[in-house]
Amino acid sequence: MPSKVLKRGIVRYRASVTVRGHTLQKMYPDESKKSYQAALIWEREAKRELERKLSRTSTASLAMGTWSNEYLTEAENRFAKVTFDEKKSAFARFYRDTGLQRDFPIQDLTVSICRKYFLAQSQARSGYAANKDRKNLGTAWRWGLDNMEDWPKGVNPFLSVRKFPEIRQPRYVPPEEDFWKVYARAEGQDRVMLLAYLHLAARRSEVFRLKWSDVDFFGNRVRLWTRKREGGHEEFDWLPMTSDLRQALLQWCEERLKQTSGDKEHVFVCLETTPFCRDYFGKPFIHRQQLMERLCVKAKVKPFGFHAIRHLTASILYKKGYPLAVIQAILRHANPNTTARYIRSLGLEETRDALEKGLKGPALVIELKTANAE
Repeated sequence: MPSKVLKRGIVRYRASVTVRGHTLQKMYPDESKKSYQAALIWEREAKRELERKLSRTSTASLAMGTWSNEYLTEAENRFAKVTFDEKKSAFARFYRDTGLQRDFPIQDLTVSICRKYFLAQSQARSGYAANKDRKNLGTAWRWGLDNMEDWPKGVNPFLSVRKFPEIRQPRYVPPEEDFWKVYARAEGQDRVMLLAYLHLAARRSEVFRLKWSDVDFFGNRVRLWTRKREGGHEEFDWLPMTSDLRQALLQWCEERLKQTSGDKEHVFVCLETTPFCRDYFGKPFIHRQQLMERLCVKAKVKPFGFHAIRHLTASILYKKGYPLAVIQAILRHANPNTTARYIRSLGLEETRDALEKGLKGPALVIELKTANAE
């Protein structure tokens, strides 16, 4: 609002605007109504221009690298390593393939830039891969909107790009007999570990992180920890411990107590003494890239991994007629739709048999005529 001031013995109107600590002023020649109206108009226009200028300046200083670094720092603490690595790789590909530098202003990132990147990813890799990057980068943009000051308003340029068609290959679920062939070739803790995967329907890292404090022999239950929940929170679920698994874990516990070296807290640790494993001896597993492949070769079955055993457990329960709610509880899915996707491709042989037997009827002979037939 214009105010009157005494300047060099003359009363004048002074226009003044302040935005985010920045002040602009302008003096008018006198205290007339004309000067007052001119000062009002100037204040409105000056305020609008100053807001626009400050918004452009502060947003331009917010660089892509600042955003991605802050987001990935929080993601590393919040999510499981495999999830963090996926997000980190999405940013690395985006910078590399778009050619954008880390000092590129956030406000200049457009839907067109993102669309070209995702299109190239869908052609070079797959539609599924492009959509996964779209999800990770779009989530990071939403995080910036919620957590960073002076974030540009408007659409999310990543999620504004429509999803690409996906051609997903069905997950391989080994036959139950193949699992037992592999189990028969395993020894020591490897055999106990395989049984734990089957009887707990556990994810790979959940068994790797399993501690003896998570094994309740008196209550016949096992506690599994996961970060596969919304927000990356680490949560646990208790699962019943079958009698077979209890016996196997008890025997393994006795065997571990006889050993004087290595981590005593975790159930499964590296006990190999090969040169490759020397640095990991006695420590909990992070990965076991060769074990399943080696066992499958020995058992002469089609190769499968730890996560395929989780699918096998769901398959066995589904084929034995257990309801979706029971399978969901064992797989520890928060959403039943996730469980439905797991079992959607299971039981195909039963479905085919039902179609074959249920739709039997009189055989019809259909005469086919060629184009030249009279």
